[in-house]
Amino acid sequence: MKNLSTFSKVMVGFIAGAFVAGSVAVAVTPDLPPTKVCVDNRTKALYSATNGSCTKTRTLMEVAGSGVNVESIAAAVSPSVVSIAVSAAAGSGSGSGVIYRTSASSSFIITNNHVIESAATAGSVRVELNNGDYEKATIVGRDSTYDIAVLRIERGNLKAITVGDSNRLAIGEPVVAFGSPLGLSGTVTSGIVSALNRPVTAGSFGAESFIDAIQTDAAINPGNSGGPLVDGTGALVGINSAIATLSSGTSGSIGLGFSIPINQAKRVVDEIIATGKSSRPFLGVNFDTSYTGLGAKVLRLVAGEAAEKAGIPAGAVIREIEGKKINDLITAIVRVRSFAPGESIKVTVDMPGGGSKTFLVVLGKADSQ
Repeated sequence: MKNLSTFSKVMVGFIAGAFVAGSVAVAVTPDLPPTKVCVDNRTKALYSATNGSCTKTRTLMEVAGSGVNVESIAAAVSPSVVSIAVSAAAGSGSGSGVIYRTSASSSFIITNNHVIESAATAGSVRVELNNGDYEKATIVGRDSTYDIAVLRIERGNLKAITVGDSNRLAIGEPVVAFGSPLGLSGTVTSGIVSALNRPVTAGSFGAESFIDAIQTDAAINPGNSGGPLVDGTGALVGINSAIATLSSGTSGSIGLGFSIPINQAKRVVDEIIATGKSSRPFLGVNFDTSYTGLGAKVLRLVAGEAAEKAGIPAGAVIREIEGKKINDLITAIVRVRSFAPGESIKVTVDMPGGGSKTFLVVLGKADSQ
């Protein structure tokens, strides 16, 4: 596991599963009257709406006082949520998933790569549907760099979840998490979006996943991995992937859960369904891992790739990507991977000889692991 760059005494790790006798646990919050708030167009922070209106730099939004009608969302979303059990020589475990696409004869399910990777070469994956039925699942494809995997079951006409827009989330907005923490299928918890674009890295050295994460205080625990995070309309906005724990090793939710934004995950999922594999954007640089200053220092360039084509020199220190500050190489990697191959991004650097310069970079494409 890696230390999360924004926490001095907190560690972030994948949410490992555990087998527990099946039961149902639903945590809901009482409904309160709707409240009108203003969302800052730049920071996405929430502010109270004066006389029901907002300034030109903020957008009016209506939310429930405690969040949302969790009971209604639970009823609508739960049929799309599944529990996943993995059995393999490399280890057994459990997690969660969400039905993404369905036809008359089969269905595709999104989960985390770390939930099913022990069965990637040998082993079995079994899915429990919301109604208690079991189905054998096959792994369509997986991407360890984004911690995304896609399963297929030979069962059709299931209820696929409605896909939302994670780019429209606001800090303070209510969200609801679904999954099977500690094997307790059918668990629902509610909270808010605590932060956006949180750079998170998790996994073992050399096999890390980099996530431009949604941070939430909705209770997420071991076994929630791969389950959906939905907004106030019940639309999918994230895939629950990691939790932060105290450096003492204390496990369980401390109000610091992280989800992969669905806008980022959807591209990977669609590629896997179409081709069995996925790609990632490629900046074409090697970072200086010994650099301790602010930013991400370019040690060398990959010949013929995006950074060199744009004119970024070796020795430059990346300080901003698309207007977001870059304080270290983890943040730089996460920011780059939040885009798609072929997208154009503005990269601002401190030049080796002094001064600052902004480059327009067309991201390349590389196969994901």
